[in-house]
Amino acid sequence: MAAIREEPAEGAVLREAQRVVVWSPKGRVRAADVPLLVVHDGPEYSRRASLRRLVEPFQPIRVALLHSNDREEHYSASARYARTLVEEILPELGAASRRVGIGCSLGGLALLHAHRRYPDAFDALLPQSASLFRRRTDPQESRFRRFARVERFVGSVLRTEAWQSPIPVTMTCGMDEENLANNRIAAEALERQGYPVRFHEVAGGHDWPSWRRALRAHLPEVLA
Repeated sequence: MAAIREEPAEGAVLREAQRVVVWSPKGRVRAADVPLLVVHDGPEYSRRASLRRLVEPFQPIRVALLHSNDREEHYSASARYARTLVEEILPELGAASRRVGIGCSLGGLALLHAHRRYPDAFDALLPQSASLFRRRTDPQESRFRRFARVERFVGSVLRTEAWQSPIPVTMTCGMDEENLANNRIAAEALERQGYPVRFHEVAGGHDWPSWRRALRAHLPEVLA
């Protein structure tokens, strides 16, 4: 597997460059015939979660490493970012046999937000310790500049009784972190709405060692 291209293209919606690095399998393989992993904080997953080594057993596979210059703005339930992701970035990546989103913390929140606005964008999600803030469970996060926007989105998810386009969702969250309560509640809500949900409480906290271990353990079930 090799990094075949880097695309710092100016988007029409956000009007700023969005860096995307694409790994592709060696040899002549049609993109439409292999899965595509779309990874928020992709360079960090590559460097700190050993992502390349983790995906090698699943060859052939394509991986798109996404990087945001302002992740606190873009990954915090931003309608503009979701539109950029689905209408500009994903079409540039082309067809795939299955499109899977991976993200941690705010990156996991942004994946769920994009899916709820554009239900056909992904075939499965793997959010890790998603930042699903609510005032009831996360008052310590209330100073986050986009807290109100995140809380509105999470509240809308929890209030929904049924969802027309559920997809498989595998959620991981550390047993020693503050996000555990809101992730549990969200997983229960998604399951009530018809999503095939697998929720894994894992050892550790809100950090890359925990996300790396959880990804190693549960990526196979997402790609199966």
